This record gives sequence, C-alpha cells and structure tokens, in this order.
Amino acid sequence: MSEQFFEKPILNSPYAYPGRHWELDQDGQPTNRILDNRRRSDLITPVPKTKKQRQNTKQASLLLGANDELSTSDQEYNPTPIINEVRGYVESWRNLPNPDQWLVTPETARLLQHWRHHRFEGIRPFFCQIEAVETAIWLTEVAPKMGPRVAKFWAHIKGANEQANPELLRLALKLATGAGKTTVMAMLIAWQTVNAVRHPNSKAFSSRFLIVSPGITIRDRLRVLMPNDPESYYRSREITPPDMLRDIQSAKIVITNYHAFKLREKLVIAKGTRQALEGWRGDKVQTLETEGEMIQRVMGDLMGQKNIVVLNDEAHHCYRERVKDAVGDTEDDLKGDDKSEAKENNEAARMWISGLEAVKRKLGISLVYDLSATPFFLRGSGYIEGTLFPWTMSDFSLMDAIECGIVKLPRVPVADNIEGGDTPKFRNLWEHIGKKLPKKGRVAGKALDPLSLPAELLTALEALYGHYEKTFHLWQEEGIGVPPVFIVVCNNTATSELIYKYVSGFDRVSDDGTETTLENGRLALFRNYDDFGNRMPRPNTILIDSAQLESGEALDKDFREMAATEIEQFKREMIERTGDIHAGDSIDESTLLREVMNTVGKKGKLGEQIRCVVSVSMLTEGWDANTVTHVLGVRAFGTQLLCEQVVGRALRRQSYELNEEGLFNVEYADVLGIPFDFAAKPVVSPPAKPRETVRVHAVKPERDALEITFPRVEGYRVELPDERLEANFGPDHVLELTPKLLGPSSTTNQGIIGEGVDLTLEHLEDMRSSTILFHLARHLLYTKYRDPGEVPKLHLFGQLKRVTRQWLDGGYLKCSGGTYPAQLVYKEIADMAAERIKAAITLTLQGERPVKAILDPYNPTGTTAFVNFTTSKELRWQTAPNKSHVNWVVCDSGWEAEFARVAESHPAVLSYVKNQGLGLEVPYLTGSTPHKYIPDFIVQIDDGRRTADDKPDPLNLIVEVKGYRGEDAKDKANTMRSYWVPGVNNLEKFGRWAFAEFTAVYEMEEDFNTLINMHISKGELA
Repeated sequence: MSEQFFEKPILNSPYAYPGRHWELDQDGQPTNRILDNRRRSDLITPVPKTKKQRQNTKQASLLLGANDELSTSDQEYNPTPIINEVRGYVESWRNLPNPDQWLVTPETARLLQHWRHHRFEGIRPFFCQIEAVETAIWLTEVAPKMGPRVAKFWAHIKGANEQANPELLRLALKLATGAGKTTVMAMLIAWQTVNAVRHPNSKAFSSRFLIVSPGITIRDRLRVLMPNDPESYYRSREITPPDMLRDIQSAKIVITNYHAFKLREKLVIAKGTRQALEGWRGDKVQTLETEGEMIQRVMGDLMGQKNIVVLNDEAHHCYRERVKDAVGDTEDDLKGDDKSEAKENNEAARMWISGLEAVKRKLGISLVYDLSATPFFLRGSGYIEGTLFPWTMSDFSLMDAIECGIVKLPRVPVADNIEGGDTPKFRNLWEHIGKKLPKKGRVAGKALDPLSLPAELLTALEALYGHYEKTFHLWQEEGIGVPPVFIVVCNNTATSELIYKYVSGFDRVSDDGTETTLENGRLALFRNYDDFGNRMPRPNTILIDSAQLESGEALDKDFREMAATEIEQFKREMIERTGDIHAGDSIDESTLLREVMNTVGKKGKLGEQIRCVVSVSMLTEGWDANTVTHVLGVRAFGTQLLCEQVVGRALRRQSYELNEEGLFNVEYADVLGIPFDFAAKPVVSPPAKPRETVRVHAVKPERDALEITFPRVEGYRVELPDERLEANFGPDHVLELTPKLLGPSSTTNQGIIGEGVDLTLEHLEDMRSSTILFHLARHLLYTKYRDPGEVPKLHLFGQLKRVTRQWLDGGYLKCSGGTYPAQLVYKEIADMAAERIKAAITLTLQGERPVKAILDPYNPTGTTAFVNFTTSKELRWQTAPNKSHVNWVVCDSGWEAEFARVAESHPAVLSYVKNQGLGLEVPYLTGSTPHKYIPDFIVQIDDGRRTADDKPDPLNLIVEVKGYRGEDAKDKANTMRSYWVPGVNNLEKFGRWAFAEFTAVYEMEEDFNTLINMHISKGELA
C-alpha cells in the first residue's frame, strides 16, 4: 500500500467548511449547531516557498496572517468580495434554528434537513456541496423576500451577465476538482424538480433540464443524473428522501456535449458535384441543418418545453470572447502555440455559448448554473487571463478542498540541488526543454528517435519513476488489486509518441528499411514488451489523444496508426472477457479507447492494469481515475487554470473511508513539470519604455584599411589514418555530469501541508561499468565514425573501446551532485561524451593535416564591410578610429568592454571587431545536436611574420571572453582547436588563424600581453 495510507490525517473534516463545522451527536451525526473552528492559520501552514526568491518577483507567495489571513498586497484570496458577503448571509440564514424562519418552501426545508441530518448509508454530502446548493437556494427563494438590502446581489449577477453574455442569465458555483460537482448537480435538480411538481404555478422552479458537458466522457458519466438510471444518485447516493423519489420521475433531462451544437451536414455532396450544382443553379446549395433542426436533434424530450434550466459542467469552456475594447489579451495579440490554443479555446467556447443562445431563442432558458473548479476566462478571450467569472456566487477553492482532505494533496517541487534560478527546475520543466522538442504534428521524412529526448526530460522521468516504483511495490505488498497510475501530459502528438515509445518500447527500423530491432522501454514497469521481445498480452502503457476522443469524431489517421497495436490488443481482450468473437466489431476505435481510458484503475474493466498514460493535450476534465499518484507535465502552461486542470487529474481520492478519528487519511499526488501555484491571480504586464537606438556600421571609406575578412565555414572533413587510433585528452575533454546539465538529481516535493518527499536517482546506481563502456564505445562507432547509410566500421570497435576505457578510467567523466555514470545511456549525454572523445582523437592527427574546413559554396568569405544594424543596448564601447573598421562594440557584458579597452591599448593589435552583425558562425555539436557558435571578437595581430613577398602576414586571433565555462563552452573550445582552426589553416587561403579564451577579467590585460608575446616569439623563430 502506498505511503499515503500511513501519514497523519488532514487536520480538518470533509464535512466541515474551513473555519467552522457542525457539532456531532453521540453517534457521529451532525446536529443543527455550527461551531466556530480554530483560526484557519492554525489549521494550515503557509504554501511552501521555493528555495530561491528574487526581490522583483511579480507575484508574492501566499502569506497567512493578513486581515483575512489569506491575502497579501499582491494576492487576494477571494477575487470577488461579493462572494464573501453572500457567504455571510447564507451562514446567518443557515444558523436560524426554526425552519419557519428560513423563508423557503416546505419542500426545500425538507431537502435541507435531509442533506444536513440524514443518516446516509454511504458518503453523506460534504459541507462544500451543501453550501453551494444553499447559495443557489438562498439567492432564489430567500433573497427576493429580504427587500432592498440584498437586491444588490441579483443586480450584480444580471449586470455581469449583461456585459459578458447578454442573452443568458448565468450563476456560477465554484467547487474544487474532486469536490463532487455531479452530486451538487443532482441536489440542484432534486430541489428544482420537487418544487416545480408541488408548485406548478411557480416560475422560480423547473423540472426541465439541459445538462451540457465538455466531452463525451463526462456526458456518459452524467447519466447518474437521469432518474431512471440504475445508478441514479437520487437513490444510490440518497440525495432525495424516499417520499420525494416519485416527484423526481417527473423531471425531463437531456444530457449532451457541446460539440452537438455544431450544425451538421444533412446531405453529403462531393466537392465536384457541389460546384456543378452551384454553377448551374447560380446560388449556394444549402446542406447544413438550420438552427431549429439542430435544436430538435439535440434537445429530444425538451422540444416544446419552456422555462428550461441549464447545468453547464466544466463551465469555464463556455464564454463569449471579448474583442472590442478588450481589457486583456485577445487571440490576435498572441503568437505561436499560445495563439493556436487560444483559437481552439475560443472556437469551442463560441460553439457552446452560441448553442445555448439558440436554445434560449427557440425554447426559452430561465437560468444557467455554471459548475467548474476553475470558472476563469482563458488567455486570448479578451479578458485578463485567469479573471474569475463575475457571476460566481460561491467559491470552494482547491486550498479548501486540500485542507478538508476531500482531495489528494498535490506535492510540487519546492527545492532541488541546482544553484541559481528563481524556482526548482522541475517546477516548470517546459521552460528548459520546450525548444528541444518537435513542433506540432508528426515530422515528415526521417522518423524522430525516442532515445534522443532532452536529458532534463529523461532525468525528470527517472526521478518521478523512481518514486513511482516504490509506490508500486508498496501497493503490491498491501494486496491492492490495481496499480498506481503515472500520467504524462504532452503538448502534441509528436512529443507524446516519442515519450510513449521511450517508456514502453518500440521497433527501430534499419537505415535501409529491411530490418527491425526492438528497443525495449527504458522504464521497466511501463514496458509493453517482455524480456524476450514479445508484446505483453495487456499493455502497461497507453497513448491517448484527449481532444480527439472527446469530440466524438473519427480518430485522426496518424493517431490511429500510432495506437493501432493497442486497439487490436483491447479488441482481443474484449473477446476473451465476453466470449463473443464479434465483440470487438461492434465498437469503433475511439469508443474503445475511451472505454480503456475511463476504466483505468477499475477492477474487471479494460483499463484495470494500466500503469502509465501518455496523453496528448490534457486528460479531459471529469476523468475519474482515482489511482493516479504521479503526474509529469511536458507542455507549456500559460495559465494557472491549465495547471489546476492538469493537476486535478490526479486529485480524486482513492478512498473515502473515515479513520477512527472520523477523518480522511491523507493521500498524495506527486507532480513535476507543472508550475502550479496554490493561489494565483490575473497579472497585467506594464508597457515597456522605449529605449534610445544607435546605428552600428563600418565607417567607409575612412577606415577601409582596417577591414577584416574571414571564412564562412559550413562543416569539417576528417580523414582517419589506417594505423592505430590514439587520443590526447586534456581538461576540455572532461565531461562533468551535474544537475545543471541533466536536471536536478534530488527534488523535494511538498504540499501546502503534510509530509514532503525527495525524488532521487538512486536506482541508477545498479548499472554495471562494463555495460556503460560497451554502450558508449558502440555509440561512438555508430554515430561518430559512420556516415549515414554506411555499414559501421566494425574493425574500429576494439580501438574505440580501448580509447573509451582510457577516457572513463582517466577521470574524464566526473559525476557530482547525485548524478550517476548510468546517465551516459541518455543519447544526448552519450553524444556529448562521444564528441569529446572524438575531438581528443582528432587532436592527435593535426600534423598529418587530415582536417579540412568545408566552406559555404555560395558565400565563402565574410567581411566587416557589410556590418550595418541598429541596437538599443546601453552597454557599448565607441571604437578608436585607428583600431576598428566598425564604429561601435556592442557589449553583452562589462568583460567585453574591458577587452575592447585592452585590445585598443596594445600596439601589436592592427585591427579588431566585435562579432555582432558580422556573420562569423562556427558549426559545432553539443552531443548530436548541431549548433552555431558565435565567438566574441576577431583581432588581427602583428606578430612579426612576413609573406614571401615581404608583406605583413598578420595573425587572425578569434577571442572568446567568458566567465563561467559550462559544458557547452568545452564543446565550442574543442571545435575551435580540433576542427575550425586547423581546418581553415589547412585551406591556406585565409591567412593564419588561432583561438584564445580569456576567463579572468582582472587578469585580462596581463594574459593578453603574454599571449601576444608568445605568438611574436613563435614568429621570430619561424
């Protein structure tokens, strides 16, 4: 059993609203008395701050102890103060001892007493569920009878709706994920229906309901709201007293997903036929259904009815975007993925709200109840992102749900073993890996390699998987029949396919396409293949595209291909379970995958033994898997709404059993890669102040004598000798594995309360050194000494293995900060190690001139004469007219300005230029990833050398000014010394070249003098 079952319980009860609770009688049932609880600051600890905080952070951490105990100057716990005022009225009303004073119908009073005091056989309604319904009841039945003093509440609701969606009257009830919105919907339907049946002339109540969900999954699950459903909440959850069940049968309820509001084609006509008909008829052929026909298709039993009440589930998807005079960002203000996502969100929201407006026009809607954990406007809606729907009248936040123990406690990174930075690296993983992952859609041409995922992503996977492994074995020891679930939420199908293959295994196709070899999954518990390369009868890992499955449309061709094997496996399993050989034929692929996804962790169902779910987009809201223990986010999270939605997929509790103290035991969900903030608010970015710009250019013709030309190198060619390979290792051939390179090796996850956990990589210590040596030597042979499509030079393997052992045994691999040599099997890190070893081998071949630079065939020569750009950088150095062809040195640091001073003051310097807008780029590899290195300066030095015709032969010195030297700096230096400089010098067309680094600012002048004197002495000797 997971460690979550052995922790101390949450301090408050699920049946108590934070700050107050019902007094219980001797049997543990609530009385009608409400007791004041301790101060909230006594019940919860502050949100854990991350270990690193800068003074200019835009958003302060949650701070307890302010007037409302939950606010800071930058963060207000209740964005809409009117919610608290309503809560105060509702609480005073609730405390009235005599039901005759409640100002509600006898039926409503009966229901309220039932929900508060009935001895439920199962879980009785939580306080938050009752309070949400009480708020709706108070506003509907009580407030209108209290006169002008509370008239402002309905005035506020109507005013907010008039501005945002004038055709509809909406009332939002905010309940945290996992707090039971379906139960609240059942309570609202029961209250409305019973009163409508017994007071048929009242316009305040209705027994006609339209329930709209964001997808098919939730639509199907909401069938428990139908009075005749076998699992109807009115009976199974005892929402309605037995004597009122007959009244509930009078309710007419339609449940749909918003996609149904899309106008459909009544007649499918081929494009050519359509064009022919329209050309002949002279007008458009109308094949789309009309608005009325759409409503007739969707509404069913509600056709001809009036006074319909709408229940919007996950209502944050329903809004009318604000374009004119927008206060916040509109869709047009965004770029890239943000704009695409905003466009999709706005189209979905437009379809949803337009459908409701059509129903209002054709049939009539009295009121819309919005239920959501996050009733906020999305980015690109025209409102400031994260703005709470202004018609929200009840708020039970995630903070409250965690404090009461209703949901799992999310633990997020609060510290790691990487120095610097604002937050732990795995708090917002996408910030560090986003540019390294493929763009949307599957890449054409050569298939991407799943083993080439960024090292930080693989470290995050390993760290979270290491803790999952412990949890998995604990559950096994306790005899829990289903495994814990690990979910990965990705940005697109290309990324999700790579991660899916990495963790579960895949067949690698040879270069000529004739052979396949199995690359088994790197995470053992998630493999879909056994140790002999056979597919397991039940997959441990599945790949899901939530958006496609929820729309109800046919699966995309690419996704269907990716999931084809799993679909066939599940069809075979259905046949085995049912004994019907045609069982798999009667269900389409998307329905089948929805069934698998919706039954994850449920015994006797298709998804029973699923351990890992890799999801495109995010797993749909309403996904009720309660066995999720670990979540990894591999996508951008532009809003806290997205963060809470994804984290919410893991928050549904596994057990609702009370312990001996009458409380829930705490359960945890560990989260990486999601910058989740327990309390966030909309932020408006201030406008940037314009800065002065200057023109940087070559001063012509006055300084043309100072012009510097250089080669434009595209690559390198190295010829291997036939004799024995040797390596000349030096300091720059050291590869140091650190948390900064690989991602933190130790991450502390902490919730707002409860115990934390350290996620480490200790399980990697078991890999044998001989395995690492073989893997690295093989990688060196196949990737560095073989051209694409060429047969590997197997005769070199022994020599490369010897050189690799020399590198490993010589201390050139250093592991610090909790990293392990086993991480050399990450392809990105193996590429880096192989490139260091290859550079050391190439260095021994310089005397034989095997290295040649390959020039740009269209533009082989660059020059300072073409420098011409503007800049607003304030740090810049105006050059001396006798030292540089270009008028300014635009500095990236004060060190560069110091070097400009040193260069100008030295008499041996003939000319120099800063490499900005110049075009000098050095191709190099970091691992196997090609990059362009842009050195800082070119300096021409008179070292005394002369040409054959007795003309000066200056030395062209490429200079790099650098303080901190990371692993990439070693790759750049190795490339310059082993490839670029010897390769260009061997061409004998561009003069003499050398490379130097300066890493100490206070010793720069002395080091520069020493370097020039060394070259001058060499020139004299020559």
